[in-house]
Amino acid sequence: MNKHHDSGPGSDYHIPVLLQEVIDGLQIKADGIYVDCTFGGGGHSKAILEKLGESGRLIVFDQDEDAKKNVPADGRVIFVPHNFRHLQRFLRLHGITAADGILADLGVSSHQFDEAERGFSTRFNATLDMRMDQRQSLTAFDIVNTYDEKRLHKLFEQYGEVTNARTLARKIAEIRSSVSLQTVDAFKSALHEVVKGNPNKYFAQVFQALRIEVNDELGALKEMLQQTPKLLKPGGRAVIITFHSLEDRLVKNFFRRGTFDEPETNPFTNDEPVNELKVITKKPILPTEKEIRQNPRSRSAKLRIAERLMMV
Repeated sequence: MNKHHDSGPGSDYHIPVLLQEVIDGLQIKADGIYVDCTFGGGGHSKAILEKLGESGRLIVFDQDEDAKKNVPADGRVIFVPHNFRHLQRFLRLHGITAADGILADLGVSSHQFDEAERGFSTRFNATLDMRMDQRQSLTAFDIVNTYDEKRLHKLFEQYGEVTNARTLARKIAEIRSSVSLQTVDAFKSALHEVVKGNPNKYFAQVFQALRIEVNDELGALKEMLQQTPKLLKPGGRAVIITFHSLEDRLVKNFFRRGTFDEPETNPFTNDEPVNELKVITKKPILPTEKEIRQNPRSRSAKLRIAERLMMV
């Protein structure tokens, strides 16, 4: 569910999840062009750079302004301060038509959870914000304050798998005109009576749902996946780490079929979508027991790999 990195020595950011598995999956060529769609603390990128020679290149995306501080002073690296849904546009802008490998690690970095004022974490009191890109206007508070009950219900059910999503949505709609839900603490205390089970786990699921909605995470993932086959060279690899069943299902279906639509059951149509990808991981790669012990946030991670088919 949430990602990953607990603070390592000298870093408030990053234990990269499934690091060796990512590097193996990308099959890095020394002179290749690689894209890290989710730069964050730069842990995966650092390992990719170690495998690249002088002529290799790495393009890193991160819409979070804070990530820029982690970009190494390395002539082979280009930093793009935008959401990876604009993958093709910014690669073109930098003169790149195709890459040898594309990586995306879809968790939220602990740095973001640990920055109290960003409002991602249930542990700190802050404005209910949760914007990864501070340039956008929609915040988590806007959602709880303006979405109608039905929309909130669907949101908490689908994105948070909150057990009593309907009750929670109804309660928010009832109280928001008389009680402020503007801060994390105010939100939690106003809703404490509808909490089911462990309050920490409950609010973690509620916050996850809000975060996914604020940042349109599933929309961005779909757009990025749709661009991926055309942006990979033949034999190039896409390596994606998910932390949530909805994300994992999107990746699995797209890798398998080249589309998000359910397959047609009509026996008379033969419009099989053309899939330019070949699935490398029949089942997702999971972190080892040892990794989960060292980094508990890795426990829900799933890694899937696909390869661009050689041109026929």
